[in-house]
Amino acid sequence: MLRYQLNLKADGDGWLVTFPDIPEANTGGDTQEEALEMAQDALETAMDFYFEDKRQVPTPSRIEKDQPFIELPASMSAKILLLNEMLAQKVRAIDLARMLDARPQEIQRLIDLHHASKIDTIAEALKVLGKRLNLTLVRA
Repeated sequence: MLRYQLNLKADGDGWLVTFPDIPEANTGGDTQEEALEMAQDALETAMDFYFEDKRQVPTPSRIEKDQPFIELPASMSAKILLLNEMLAQKVRAIDLARMLDARPQEIQRLIDLHHASKIDTIAEALKVLGKRLNLTLVRA
C-alpha cells in the first residue's frame, strides 16, 4: 500500500499537517490527534484531484525512521498505480476497455476512487498493460 509521509507542526493554537509529496493535501486540528485524524481524509481527498484531472499521482518518498505517515487503503493504492500506468503509456479508458474486452463504463468504474473494485480486476488491467501487481506481507 502507498504510504505518504507527513509533516506535523504547531500552528498558532492548533496543529498543521502537510504532505511533502502531495501539496494539495493540507489539514489541521486543535490537537495533534485531531490533526492526524484529519490527515487521512485530506490525503484521500487530494487523490480525487489527480483522478479528476487525469494527472500522474506522485510516488511517495521513502519514509524515514520515526517519520509519521498516512497509508492509503489497498484498493485506492492499486487504482493509483493503474492510473499512473495508463498515463505513462498514454492509454485511455476506451483503449483499456478494448484491451480487456470490457465495456467503457466498466473501466470508468475501475478508475473511480469511490467505486468498489475487485483487486483481481485491477490486477488484470495492469497485466494487459504489461505490469504485474505485487502484494507482499510485511511486519506491521
